[in-house]
Amino acid sequence: MKTRSETFQFGESLEWHDAGKGCRRQIMGYDGQLMVVKVHFEKGAVGQQHSHYHSQASYVVSGKFEVDIEGQKSVVGPGDGYYVEPDQMHGCTCLEEGILLDVFSPQRADFLK
Repeated sequence: MKTRSETFQFGESLEWHDAGKGCRRQIMGYDGQLMVVKVHFEKGAVGQQHSHYHSQASYVVSGKFEVDIEGQKSVVGPGDGYYVEPDQMHGCTCLEEGILLDVFSPQRADFLK
């Protein structure tokens, strides 16, 4: 397994990985301490409730999402963001097709398998 990404990532040449029904992701850059992931959601797609030991900050590039973090819900759109503490239950529902840019610390090694 590689321990870090190349210096430059070009979206047109990066592989998309299936992330569940109506979702796919591109790994934009990473090393052991950090990972940036672009996630495309089709309208109606659900990011199932889950938790992980990573800190996560997400930025809404496009679309509209209802985000649920530990039962606290909010609708976010372009230019908005949210933070998820380690081990918090969270998920989202895509209300309008869009893209989230997720940043994890440390890297999500499970995404590299």
